[in-house]
Amino acid sequence: MIYREAGDFSTTYPQDSQTFPIKFDRYRYYVVLAFAFLVVPFLINDYWANAILLPFLIYAIAAIGLNILTGYCGQVSLGTGGFMAVGAYACYKLMTAFPDVSMFIHVILAGFITAAVGVVFGLPSLRIKGFYLAVATLAAQFFLVWLFNRVSWFYNYSASGQINAPERDTFGILITGPNATAWATYLFCLIFCTASAIIARNLTRGTLGRSWMAIRDMDIAAEIIGVNPLKAKLTAFAVSSFFVGISGALFFAIYLGAVEVGEVFGITKSFLVLFMVIIGGLGSVFGSFAGAAFLVLLPVALKVVGADMLGWPTDIVAHFQLVIVGALIIFFLIVEPHGLAQLWRLAKEKLRLWPFPH
Repeated sequence: MIYREAGDFSTTYPQDSQTFPIKFDRYRYYVVLAFAFLVVPFLINDYWANAILLPFLIYAIAAIGLNILTGYCGQVSLGTGGFMAVGAYACYKLMTAFPDVSMFIHVILAGFITAAVGVVFGLPSLRIKGFYLAVATLAAQFFLVWLFNRVSWFYNYSASGQINAPERDTFGILITGPNATAWATYLFCLIFCTASAIIARNLTRGTLGRSWMAIRDMDIAAEIIGVNPLKAKLTAFAVSSFFVGISGALFFAIYLGAVEVGEVFGITKSFLVLFMVIIGGLGSVFGSFAGAAFLVLLPVALKVVGADMLGWPTDIVAHFQLVIVGALIIFFLIVEPHGLAQLWRLAKEKLRLWPFPH
């Protein structure tokens, strides 16, 4: 009843296979995009940008990348933090070497460099899978962090060992550095997040996405029916690493501005993005957004309720966050493996029939 599907029908195959076949869903999608691009930039301030919106957009891109590899292709990865570091350091070297090139080009090139690195570390997936592949990607995580710490060329021989984003502008508007405005950094990240979601959605619904899902469901049967496991697995690693590299570049250049690789891109970052995918929903682009939003908003909500309203010590509030996240991961893995995305799908099905029981 809420959807009002009377008269909403398809007359062509493209209409029948579009992402949002119901008009209400399409209109809601357009309204959300219009609000994000046309209204939020006029309302945003530094707190909303740095505490909520920028982390949400950047983590959503990283979660989309990991979801392609783990959720759609079934290849377990614990090296997301290391691949984000590759994107961050690639963006830093490009920014310092080519100061007159647009930041859009720097971030995209950082994504391609990370994709190449991801393919190299994805080669073991041709022989191993499951727990052993997870250990291999975990080794990549530790190796990349060690590499960026030990080889001083990556941080331009800085005495502090950290990298700092120089001020760069796009179309005359500063988007990096301490003088960048909140609305400019927000829009810059929003453009990449929107483009990443659209690209990922179309890839997963096409031939490449179907080959990923065939490998995920049963790789031997997929190979028998003609799916090339070499191409499927390596393209999954490449596309996943591309999105993760973009998120790492944005995390360094736009959000933090200064990075020390061991503190920012350590193993905890890999687990954080993995938890976003598990809670949001494996094999779902919307689940990547839902998981990122949940784990970005949870610390803010706990601080407001626990520390500000109830007066609890901040260390107790931080421990509650760990307890809640751990409990939710156990809950979703046992009760609803498809996460928040599946709960949202079930809610939509109920709304399509409401108020009728069947």
